[in-house]
Amino acid sequence: MGAAVAGWTVAAVLLQVAGLSLFLYGFFPVKPTLPGFSGAESYRAPSCGPVVGGEGPALPPDQLRSLYRELSEVPHVYDRLVLMVIDGLPAEFVLGRGGKPPAKEMMESMPYTQSLLAGCRAVGYHAKAAPPTVTMPRLKAMVSGAIGGFLDVALNFNTQAFLDDNLLDQLHTIGYKLVMLGDETWIKLFPTLFYRQDGVSSFYVKDTVEVDFNVSRHLESELAAKDWDALILHYLGLDHVGHIGGRQSNLMTPKLKEMDDVIRRIHAAVKSSQDSSHRTLLVVVSDHGMTEVGNHGGSSYEETDSLALFIGHSVESSYCSPYEQKEALQVDLAPTLALLFGIPIPKNNIGVLLPELFNSLTDDQKLRTLELNSWQILRLLEEQRPAFCSEDCVDSKDDFGVDMLPGSIEEKLCRLLSKAFASHRSSLLHRDSDFRSVEAAGLFGTAVDSYSGFLRHASEWLSHRATDKPLYLLVSAISLMIISCFSLAGIISCIFKGKSQIKAEHHSELDLDKHWHLDEVFILMGILIYVASLGSSSFVEEEQYIWHFLTSTLYLIFLMKTVQSMLKETNSTVVHRSEANMFRRNSSSYLASYKLTPGQQDGCKLYTVLIVLVAGRILRAWYQGGINWVHFPDISKILTQSDSSIVKSLQSISVLAVVVLYSVSLMLLRTRRILIIGLWLSHLSCGLLVMLHIWKSQVDTSTPINHSTTSIAQIFYVIASISVTCTFLLSPWIFPTHSKEAEPTSSSGSNPEKAHGLNHSVFLTGVTYTMFWCLLQLLLQQPINAIPVLLILLQIISSVIYFSLEKSLHRQWVQVVAMQFLGMTGHFGLGNTNSLASIDVAGAFIGISSYSTVLSGVLMFIITYGSPLLLYLGMVVHMSVKDSTDISTPQKWSSILNRMIALPCLLPLLINSIALTSYTIVLLLMRNHLFVWSVFSPKYLYVCAATVCTYAGVLIIAMTGAYTCAVFSFRTRNYRDKSVDQIDG
Repeated sequence: MGAAVAGWTVAAVLLQVAGLSLFLYGFFPVKPTLPGFSGAESYRAPSCGPVVGGEGPALPPDQLRSLYRELSEVPHVYDRLVLMVIDGLPAEFVLGRGGKPPAKEMMESMPYTQSLLAGCRAVGYHAKAAPPTVTMPRLKAMVSGAIGGFLDVALNFNTQAFLDDNLLDQLHTIGYKLVMLGDETWIKLFPTLFYRQDGVSSFYVKDTVEVDFNVSRHLESELAAKDWDALILHYLGLDHVGHIGGRQSNLMTPKLKEMDDVIRRIHAAVKSSQDSSHRTLLVVVSDHGMTEVGNHGGSSYEETDSLALFIGHSVESSYCSPYEQKEALQVDLAPTLALLFGIPIPKNNIGVLLPELFNSLTDDQKLRTLELNSWQILRLLEEQRPAFCSEDCVDSKDDFGVDMLPGSIEEKLCRLLSKAFASHRSSLLHRDSDFRSVEAAGLFGTAVDSYSGFLRHASEWLSHRATDKPLYLLVSAISLMIISCFSLAGIISCIFKGKSQIKAEHHSELDLDKHWHLDEVFILMGILIYVASLGSSSFVEEEQYIWHFLTSTLYLIFLMKTVQSMLKETNSTVVHRSEANMFRRNSSSYLASYKLTPGQQDGCKLYTVLIVLVAGRILRAWYQGGINWVHFPDISKILTQSDSSIVKSLQSISVLAVVVLYSVSLMLLRTRRILIIGLWLSHLSCGLLVMLHIWKSQVDTSTPINHSTTSIAQIFYVIASISVTCTFLLSPWIFPTHSKEAEPTSSSGSNPEKAHGLNHSVFLTGVTYTMFWCLLQLLLQQPINAIPVLLILLQIISSVIYFSLEKSLHRQWVQVVAMQFLGMTGHFGLGNTNSLASIDVAGAFIGISSYSTVLSGVLMFIITYGSPLLLYLGMVVHMSVKDSTDISTPQKWSSILNRMIALPCLLPLLINSIALTSYTIVLLLMRNHLFVWSVFSPKYLYVCAATVCTYAGVLIIAMTGAYTCAVFSFRTRNYRDKSVDQIDG
């Protein structure tokens, strides 16, 4: 029976993995792009024929540069480019927000930059970045003008060479020499382009000093050098400051001053070498912004608000409004720079040029830049919509009544384009006319407005256009998931039927109760409520409220049932005593050894449920809002603004409480074996290491790198790993398997009851898992999360005690589901949301001296899913309070293993399968929704990660139970064989 259940379960899981893989492959394809690179054809009007990839240039770089500038009919505005990328800098730090200047401390932090803006020598834009707001896809967007696929967020950690058309390749083609200093992502994207390079890792976020010094140390020599044409500087320190301390970090102001000084040095060097043949453009951009706590990856305003600041002669004017809210898109950088430097616009660009950068050009030249941008967008439109033909638009005789909006996007774009081309032609005809000053000016304005309207509408349509999904593949994937889900449900149903038959044979009236109880009905209704909530973007963004409601209501039902049972029991003392005696017979010796009177048991039940409810309410108040309501006041914000010593004290209290709870747990075993003493000492030493790490690290993490804390964390990892491994391997060997092997557990003599060595072993393993995991979380989590970790641990302990005392009141499946609810509530109680911005990147580098994709990825996963995994580990402790009597016969081992791990493994798999399958269907239905990439897709990544978390937790439960039972089965057979030999002898 056990082997069959295991086989069918593995088959169902593999089916689910296959379905999930197919859906990911079909739903998140790489966005289609036009092959090849733009060339001389980009300066000619497009035709309605098929778009063919451009061939490599046959001309030498100098001749190709001259050809491009001749065909463009627009003089190149600049000769040299300095592109300074300040990673993670929000635009509002420099340009303010809503037409208002930045905060006073921000303006004082960047005095030189503010003087350029106030003096009309620079122009700045709030350049909106498309989600996901992580570095690699944002750099691609800036240099190619194209928005990549959503899964670029995963590829961000394993950057591959960028092969699509882009600015750097175009500059390199016309003979520009490129120099890159800073983030090595550039080197990975363009491994062969740079004349000189010096890269640094962008992922070791604890470094806020060296990572920028490595760039600035080359600055003086590079600014004096004449052998480069484009200089790229990518500063990472400000992004790292945000990750480890948030926007309000003590390091933020010094870092802004450092960046302002770099801008001053570059601008001074540019002005001193400026002449008619070496005109240099300084562009200061950021790849994304950051949330209040310094993270990014989502689609909130704070994360997408990136900076685009241009400093050069073509933007200077006599009057300007420096803090006017100028909006742009990050992709607008590509066509703007391409036209400023006389190179073709990249083929897959959907950006629109920024007109303020072309003030030095004549009206005709400005119209020509808009025409070139429109031709490039047209080619992309014709590829995406073959029915769209620009020649039909140009040749149509229309009254240009744009106010009468047509039904289809093609007609609307065609009207705008036709009006732009016609106004442009008329403007050129009036160039030599005497009425130029009046009529030509009006035609110029009309042409600019029509071009701009066409470009913006076309750009918006291209950026929001959903990629065609292969529906047959997606439906097939969902079908596999549904089959897997029903398979798991069928396995659980078979287990329930088997248990019912066994209970019927024992004629147990209590166990034969087939009526649905309130807690069981609520769990089923709660799962339906959760599944229904997945179809709402608002509920997805604020999912924590669903889990807080489900968990608190379920435990309120437990409290009500407990009170009802207590009132019933007071009417029959005999029944109460018989149940108490049954409890002591069936319970593990580490609980039964503490003889509780009926009154004490009732009080303990009430206290444990109340602890769960009170702890849950505090967790609910710790982080009030999710994504939209993150501004709500809560406990975490109050503590963040308080003195750092308070947070340190709370961390220390949490560590001390975990160590004390582990010590009490070991005392329950009533044994002084060497392994127990060794575990206590190792846990105590790990607790001291965590305490030392806390006091050596500043709460606001203003210390960039501390090698001593790295060593402390590494020592902790080694001790904890050895301790947990030894416990798993050795605990089944140190406890007795038979009463004759049992040691006395009290001073009065030998224990008359059979020693439950199996329960003791599982209890020791489970509590070791749980307590060491808590210390690991206290080491890795943000300091503000120390108390929530402790509260989740208290909820686990209270639940295990409550379920061990109330075995007859709640069925086992209810107990397992209740603990899984606690795990999800704790997940959001630690500040996690369904936005990628809530992922704690800084904690993923604790104990790592250099960047490692695998190690940091594992730590990031451990931090994010600390609570669900903690509850799975607590499930091992819960397994130890199950009845495991009558283990002396070999045929009972399969039954014991089945009772121990079947439901704790299968129910989490089933609930996760329901959530995964339901949300996959929702995502398919929402594939054309406005929020598909900003809300539903990030949530799906979390659902996939939660699936991995469930597999990991179930694997730990199954391995622990199977290994422990296997060892006890082996030892029991050996003991029986020895006994038989002694009798025969």
